[in-house]
Amino acid sequence: MSEAPGVLRIRDGNGTRVGFFELFFDLVFVFACTRLSHRLLDHLTWAGAAEALLLLLAVWWAWMYTCWTTNWFDPDHPSVRLMLAAVMLAAMFMAAAIPEAFEARGLWFACGYVTVQVGRTVFVVLTTLRHELGPNFQRVLAWMLPAAALWIAGGLVHDAARLALWAAAVAVEYTAPWVGYATPGLGRSSTSDWTIDARHMAERCQLFVIIALGESMLVMGATLSGLSPASPGAVAAFAVAFAGSVAFWWVYFGRTAEAAAERVAASPDPGRLGRSAYTVIHIVMVAGIVVAAVGDELVITHPGGHVEGGVLATVLGGPALFVLGHALFEKVVFGRLALAHLVVSTLLGALALVAWATRLFTPLASAVAALAVLIVLAVWDAAGLRTQAAAEA
Repeated sequence: MSEAPGVLRIRDGNGTRVGFFELFFDLVFVFACTRLSHRLLDHLTWAGAAEALLLLLAVWWAWMYTCWTTNWFDPDHPSVRLMLAAVMLAAMFMAAAIPEAFEARGLWFACGYVTVQVGRTVFVVLTTLRHELGPNFQRVLAWMLPAAALWIAGGLVHDAARLALWAAAVAVEYTAPWVGYATPGLGRSSTSDWTIDARHMAERCQLFVIIALGESMLVMGATLSGLSPASPGAVAAFAVAFAGSVAFWWVYFGRTAEAAAERVAASPDPGRLGRSAYTVIHIVMVAGIVVAAVGDELVITHPGGHVEGGVLATVLGGPALFVLGHALFEKVVFGRLALAHLVVSTLLGALALVAWATRLFTPLASAVAALAVLIVLAVWDAAGLRTQAAAEA
């Protein structure tokens, strides 16, 4: 099979840096994350949480498949840039529909999402018809098409039927990588076929964590600026929310982000680790940050009074979800389950139960408690890093 000169990245073994057009592409998903957090805020129920989860999984999959595409294809090539620009446009329509995706704009969301997924995949299939990567992308397209039909069908119906069809579509898409996109007549892909640039993929996923943190900054800043006047409690809640974002950053980037990238790059099967550690597990951490951003807005708006269930679920549940995702990430990459993460997750759950049972916590007090636990984790991790460095010296 022949190469596709100019379109595919040139691999020199040193890792490819993220390009400016990829950063430009990510701006759409900053907007998508803000729409997701507002969607959850406006529908803070169990049903609303399930709907927001489905939408988040779709947004993540649209971004992640593009991440895999630019891992192989050069975003500085004119045809790839045009494809990415078209994907950005469709993703903007998809993101704009998120607030009413389960109401009046279901078909709008579905059409935007399907255009992103199928359109991008058709491009790479046509580009690699005579390349060894071609069969991989053909199998991906074979799985995309039935999922696309479920998305469109869900956009044409309402209520529980839409939720069921879209859940089925997500199940098809998230199952596909784990079965190697097995397709009659085309065979099955193995992770060794996914010759990824591990350092590039790690950097892309690190940047999505930054996107999520940036969305939380937008939420807390917009909330405070919308209060007139801002009470001392609101200002304090804003400061706590900001410190919480710093703590998220510290836990993720302080010790494991770069070490994990090196471990995946050195793995004999980076495609397998890339699929697990980055494609799947990172969405848990991103979800935790998005949920915590909803809690930030609730606490800044109403820092005093009795704490409600929605506040506890977001203020304490968001950090718990993030810590769980980070624990899974370390387990997959390094083969260890960090004790600190288990302790912190348990402590956050215990705090939620105590706050709900006693009703002694205000929303601001709950946020302060969550921040204190995150700081403990960050300090614990920093101490572990110093110990490891001393042992290596």
